[in-house]
Amino acid sequence: MKENVLDVLMYLFETYVDTEEDPEPDQNELRMELSRAGFGDGEIERALEWLDGLTDHQENLNYGNLSAHGTRIYNDFEHQRLDAFCRGYITYLEQTGILSPPQRELLVDRLLALETADIDVEQIKWVVLMVLFSQPGQEQAYARMEDLVFDEGAGSIH
Repeated sequence: MKENVLDVLMYLFETYVDTEEDPEPDQNELRMELSRAGFGDGEIERALEWLDGLTDHQENLNYGNLSAHGTRIYNDFEHQRLDAFCRGYITYLEQTGILSPPQRELLVDRLLALETADIDVEQIKWVVLMVLFSQPGQEQAYARMEDLVFDEGAGSIH
């Protein structure tokens, strides 16, 4: 996937997050709207596949015995894609209670599904918002994450 796929996802997220309209518009409507917004067909298809993966993986991922006090060990591939700062930020989000261990796993899965060469903390913030928004009962965690996304300088690790 190109980095522009995240741009498509962010556009969709910002367009539909606060709307009173049908929360799941028809994919053909989305394709037409995204095309009118200037996104290419390939980017649109990959973004829609990514969104399908977001909902599919919530039901299909096997989290095993995840503990709130466990330590996440990243494999070699994850180390290559998520640098130490990204992994540290994910740990920070988990330790502050914004992410649960299963949500962390979904986040890592969706970050890797972006297939971008360089994942950074800003991308992580947006994907966390999408993960939390897609799950019922996460309003408080979503609001806390939204503050981190839109407050410049907030959420830095000391």
